[in-house]
Amino acid sequence: MCEFEKETNDARMVVSEFLTQAKLRKGNLVVIGCSTSEIASHQIGSYSNEMLGEAVFLAIYEELRQAGLSVATQCCEHLNRALIMTEADAERFGYEIVNVVPQPKAGGSFSTAAWKHMENPVAVANIQAHAGIDIGDTLIGMHLRPVAVPVRIEHPVIGGAHIVCARTRPKFIGGERAQYNADLE
Repeated sequence: MCEFEKETNDARMVVSEFLTQAKLRKGNLVVIGCSTSEIASHQIGSYSNEMLGEAVFLAIYEELRQAGLSVATQCCEHLNRALIMTEADAERFGYEIVNVVPQPKAGGSFSTAAWKHMENPVAVANIQAHAGIDIGDTLIGMHLRPVAVPVRIEHPVIGGAHIVCARTRPKFIGGERAQYNADLE
């Protein structure tokens, strides 16, 4: 059995369930926050693990990219929750690039793995993602579009970390006479 095989399998299962339910379109942006400390059943920020971060990142990133989605990873509070994404995606979405490189104890192991494996990675300060996966209660909500909707999955854990998933939808406007496009809900 490979090191972190259970966590990698958990991650793939989470992403599979998320993709089945989240109603995403090719090119949408997904934000991922991840605490390797929580995956390893420790308090957030207390047990950073580079190899675990890399294993879980690669499992998630492969699945999301195969689905045609863009990915941003949220760094920890030591980098003001900056996000790591490809330069091409930052430019496509119009996000301002900031100058910082994540490290395991300043940015987190997951975002450090993102920096290592993404093509032309950059950091940005803020995004408005279409959906997100929060691994270990890292609080990704600030990086989602305004109307977030929970995505309930059957397997809401990776290792010891609690998982919360969300997607966003356009705001409903109008009143009781308004009609809405069901494809956007």
